[in-house]
Amino acid sequence: MEAAIRQRFLELRPALNERGRRLWAASEAKALRYGGITLVARATGLSRRAIHAALNELHAGTTLPPGRVRRAGAGRKPLTAAQPGLLAALEALVEPTARGDPDSPLRWTCKGVRRLAAALRGQGFRIGRQTVAALLRELGYSLQANRKTREGSRHPDRDAQFEYIAARVRRSQRRGQPVISVDTKKKERLGDFKNGGREWRAKGKPEEVRVHDFMDKRLGKAIPYGVYDLAANAGWVSVGIDHDTAAFAVETIRRWWRHMGQPLYPRATALLITADGGGSNSFRNRLWKVTLQRLADELGVAISVCHFPPGTSKWNKIEHRLFSQIAVNWRGRPLTSLEVVVQLIGDTRTETGLQVRAELDVNCYPTGTKVTDEELAAVKLRRAKFHGEWNYTVCPARRRR
Repeated sequence: MEAAIRQRFLELRPALNERGRRLWAASEAKALRYGGITLVARATGLSRRAIHAALNELHAGTTLPPGRVRRAGAGRKPLTAAQPGLLAALEALVEPTARGDPDSPLRWTCKGVRRLAAALRGQGFRIGRQTVAALLRELGYSLQANRKTREGSRHPDRDAQFEYIAARVRRSQRRGQPVISVDTKKKERLGDFKNGGREWRAKGKPEEVRVHDFMDKRLGKAIPYGVYDLAANAGWVSVGIDHDTAAFAVETIRRWWRHMGQPLYPRATALLITADGGGSNSFRNRLWKVTLQRLADELGVAISVCHFPPGTSKWNKIEHRLFSQIAVNWRGRPLTSLEVVVQLIGDTRTETGLQVRAELDVNCYPTGTKVTDEELAAVKLRRAKFHGEWNYTVCPARRRR
């Protein structure tokens, strides 16, 4: 009998609302007479109290307005009504420094719903994690990740420097002179490590990689330094294996000039470089200026540099025109060797016509190279009137004929 009631209930349940289910259960219990309420409650999972209430509804012939399943005021009261102060206590835990006690026990811990529920129970409230989640949604909270938006302290001349760089770039391009953007891409560990993103593979056959990302000292790491030609929409990337130094950065520019720059700009008399304010091409880096002098002397062209203000590296063109496309091209693929890195970078293409060439640089670039005051003074440096520390030109000892 119980199995038959359960079967009928399961068949009808999807088509019934809350009131329909309890009235159907009451009807079954009424037909069974003695012991019917207990048997139906056991078969359907409904409470005896709900079935009793439904029998009273049947006996009284109670009707409800359309759309309602309970009479006004019926049903369990919300916890916020039964426990005043619950919402305020929950908000104080979620935002302790703004709306509550800065010494809250959750101030320095993960604010998961289980921890929040436990903390509320510790304050005397009766609540579970699912109710905490529902209340958080009601208060306008949701699960969110961090978002990179803060750039650090804003330099008062930040916008003016942007305008200065834009004007210098336009002027150089009108004169047919090359303009490049340079930077170091994130260092990559070599080996069968997980690489972010996904690629198409046979269903259920993902490429297997290591569980732990400890660096393989035998394989080492790849250090990609890039040069992006703004006018030609073309990039050059040297993949180093030693250290990201100013000497490595300038050697990359030299290789770009030899293989790509000089063929495109055979009559160039100047080169404009836009770069970040830090790293191997920092405006404070003495070795950067000394090695640029050597390059200017070798090429016979004046090399001008415009640095982006501190904390604004994302505005550098190379970041979103070259490096982001490289990341898309090798997404989901383990970078198992230097050859794989070079090949994937060199095969990067876009619908807008981006062309990329890559080459391995196996030279050693030791850190800690000291530049004396005499060596720095020998640099033929001409600083701009506007922020000469950010904008300067390294003049060659002799012009190219």
